Amino acid sequence: MPEAHVNGIRVYYEERGEGTPIACIHGAGGSAAMWADAVEQLARLGRVIAYDRRGCARSERPEPYEHTSVTEQADDAAALLDALAAAPAVVIGRSYGGAVATDLALRHPDRVLALVLLEGDALGLSPAGLAWTRRIRDRLREVATKDGVDEVYEALVGEVLGEGAWGSFPEDVRRILTQNGLALLAELGYVDEAMPDAAAFATIDKPTLLVAASDSPPEQREMSAAMAQALPDARTALVSGGHLIDPAAPEVLAFIEELPPPGR
Repeated sequence: MPEAHVNGIRVYYEERGEGTPIACIHGAGGSAAMWADAVEQLARLGRVIAYDRRGCARSERPEPYEHTSVTEQADDAAALLDALAAAPAVVIGRSYGGAVATDLALRHPDRVLALVLLEGDALGLSPAGLAWTRRIRDRLREVATKDGVDEVYEALVGEVLGEGAWGSFPEDVRRILTQNGLALLAELGYVDEAMPDAAAFATIDKPTLLVAASDSPPEQREMSAAMAQALPDARTALVSGGHLIDPAAPEVLAFIEELPPPGR
């Protein structure tokens, strides 16, 4: 099982393909396992690195694990790219992973070639998005207290994708996500962190693709729209479906294909 030791923890990762590095950062309490089909398609365009973030799935979970931060997660990503000699990379971030990708671009810009944000979180740009995410955080804490931490991820899926969506996930994915309840709760503490505002986003000069989904909660689409206004080099795409946007959607593949190789 490929692993790297970064920032004092053991991180599980997978690699496919050759060429321009493409780093995949999954959403809150998720796993690289959810990107398997997309990785195969992305690997036709470059060297894909998909990993389980700190505390999630096959990566190490510090004990106790009650809190992490976007900056800690971004520092892990930077250290992993360094360990694998994979910078600068096209960085694809989904949801919370989009906030991690954004922080990576802000504080470690030399590790980033371009950004692809699949309804990436930008709570500092959207009061509605912040209030919505705080409500979800509070709801999941209630679920953990009442029903146990193993019920937390199913509750999140119900909030974001609608009731009944959990059953559509493959059994192996449901098992992984169920075990990530503690990680999810630790990550959602970021609603109380300082978050980048429009002035900070305006300093990100990396080519960026912002992908929103037609059936997502309006708060998610609002955050993507706000980033489109703040980022100096961004384009947008609207795809059908819900919040779990395909990282290898045609719009994403076309964007990556158009990028110049690193160093040019």
